[in-house]
Amino acid sequence: MSQDVRNLVVMVTHGIDHELSSVALTIALGGMTAGLKVSIFLTRSGVDIARRRAADATHVKPLEPLADMMRDFLARGGAIWACTPCVKSRGYAQEDLVDGVVVAGASAVHELIMGGAATLSF
Repeated sequence: MSQDVRNLVVMVTHGIDHELSSVALTIALGGMTAGLKVSIFLTRSGVDIARRRAADATHVKPLEPLADMMRDFLARGGAIWACTPCVKSRGYAQEDLVDGVVVAGASAVHELIMGGAATLSF
């Protein structure tokens, strides 16, 4: 691997009621451990995992609880963006979301992709 930090964007389209949101966070954390700079873009029902306390009851065993993985991801410097239209369509505002989650449009993701970021979708 080169000396340059490589970017990974993990697209999450499933919410708290689907195991893929937990799988996505597991993959994102693993990417960080491997030395990647990881960003998560939440779209569709994926934005639901960013609502305060929404992920608290989601635990897909044997994985870690979803809320714990989100806290760990943010604490390790990961970026979580929530799709602006998806947030608005659900009636959420910034204050409804977990601290550290940023409401953003797709341009943030496009910038990383144009710079060579790998993407994974869940």
